[in-house]
Amino acid sequence: MPAKIRKGDRVVVISGRDKGKRGEVIRVFPQDERALVSGVNVVKRHQKQTMSQQAGIISKESPIHFSKIAHADPKTGEATRVGFKTLEDGKKVRFSKKSGEVLAND
Repeated sequence: MPAKIRKGDRVVVISGRDKGKRGEVIRVFPQDERALVSGVNVVKRHQKQTMSQQAGIISKESPIHFSKIAHADPKTGEATRVGFKTLEDGKKVRFSKKSGEVLAND
């Protein structure tokens, strides 16, 4: 199945404790059906001291399931579904189902 969520996409959280938050996809884990989104699903972890980092409690993003995020519409910023279409030049692109706009990362 083609990837609907890719690195660099603008997404909106549609359920869970971070509902309504927006962010950019940093990394995608297709086998686990999860994505790492900036500023979303932030957890605190105890960090051991290393040569480069100090010990202490740090906050970092944790992966979130694909079902809890949706693309942000390029025009309105609301959550939208994604479809695929072929342009006149034969290029296959993703587009927003709400506004019909082609998504930026293609």
